Amino acid sequence: MTEETKETKEPFSLGKYIERAKSILGNTEKSSELLDDANKKSSKNRSSLDGVWEPLQLLFSMFRSYAKGEYTEIPTRSILAIIAAILYFVTPIDVIPDFIFGLGFADDAAVIAFTAKQVKDDLEKYKLWSEKQENTIEPEQNKEPNESEKL
Repeated sequence: MTEETKETKEPFSLGKYIERAKSILGNTEKSSELLDDANKKSSKNRSSLDGVWEPLQLLFSMFRSYAKGEYTEIPTRSILAIIAAILYFVTPIDVIPDFIFGLGFADDAAVIAFTAKQVKDDLEKYKLWSEKQENTIEPEQNKEPNESEKL
């Protein structure tokens, strides 16, 4: 099995989504559009995604940081799996079409959970990096307010 074939089949067996993910990787505009679509769909269907809400949001955040060039310490294989999972999520007609009441998001949730598990170590590293970014205080933000700012 060649590296190309191996990468297409792992860690996701949904090859067509990996191929589409490759066309999005490195394309800021397509990445942004995909994330916008995914955020809209997830917000609209939050109750159906209750069990995977946090990992889904973490996958979105990691992909957003990667697409902006802020966080790039992730193997190509992992970011492709994340993009593929997001693509699968936004596609309304997949294994179980989203419009089937009660079941429509079961396959999406399974793909999200599977992907989060596959890239668990990368997600942990990203969370640490992200927390560090949030805790970095700009020197100007750390100064005492003057009398007029206290009012």
